[in-house]
Amino acid sequence: MPPYGTPTTLPPVLAEVVRSGFVEGHHRGSLVVLAADGSVELSMGDPDAPFFPRSSNKPVQAAAMLRAGLELAGPRLALAAASHSGEPFHLDLVRKMLAEHGLTEDQLQCPPELPLDQAEAVGAMVAAGSEEAARSRVNMNCSGKHTAMLATCAANGWPLESYLDPSHPLQQLIAETLESLSGDPVSHIGTDGCGAPLMAITPSGLARVFRTLALAPADSPEGRVAEAMRAHPEYVAGTRRIDTWLMSEVPGSVAKVGAESVQAAALPDGRALAFKIYDGGNRAVGPVLARTLALLGVGSPVLDRIGDSPLMGGGQRVGEVRAAF
Repeated sequence: MPPYGTPTTLPPVLAEVVRSGFVEGHHRGSLVVLAADGSVELSMGDPDAPFFPRSSNKPVQAAAMLRAGLELAGPRLALAAASHSGEPFHLDLVRKMLAEHGLTEDQLQCPPELPLDQAEAVGAMVAAGSEEAARSRVNMNCSGKHTAMLATCAANGWPLESYLDPSHPLQQLIAETLESLSGDPVSHIGTDGCGAPLMAITPSGLARVFRTLALAPADSPEGRVAEAMRAHPEYVAGTRRIDTWLMSEVPGSVAKVGAESVQAAALPDGRALAFKIYDGGNRAVGPVLARTLALLGVGSPVLDRIGDSPLMGGGQRVGEVRAAF
């Protein structure tokens, strides 16, 4: 038997690396596209094999927190479902949320990090005087989610110190919510980069999650999360990020990237997609996402921006990473 998560056959090429007109490499993976009625419209690779969706699970985690009675809306709810870039408006709102719920930064159990956005990270290091001094738990891209998790526990009288334990009531509710929205059993539990439990489903299950988010009634937990993400996409990612660009320019869409080249998205009529690039090459995410959305009939100019992944040589553009399907 291959190790958990290892494809049993060579996955198809989803993107190719083209330098000076020569294909010098490939990015392989699995992709699934759902039609508006939920049927499978396109399938590549093995979209029914379990994998870790990474931060693409965050809208589910936020919905579970609303199911538990957490009262969040607007930018605060979007930030609870975010992998934020660490821009000043992200960090300011995390600090406000901590204060509003009587929490402190020291209670966050995500690791101290630099901002996810490279420009913000450089700025933080310059301001602090060193890389080590610039690291903080609030800077970490999952700090909005961790703040919301602590607030949920406080509201329910659940233990704060163990909120990341897979056996904690909050994490049990997140697992139940993920299974109900995806239609998949949680087949494996690991630890995400932020320290939170990481629950494996399939790419097909992840696409079903986003289809549900897109179609959910506005007053349901899932609908409230989707609406917050659509209304405040800059809080879900950042001003220089693909998820923000897509949700800003394609009305009604909802999208969330995950580490190691995971992406999920849905359109307002229920068409949805999810994919995983197996080598974790983030440079392939934009081209694969843009091509898939184009196949779904999305004609927005933003697809050119999302799909642009240049290769540089001698300080000039000499090629690109492009979708290969």
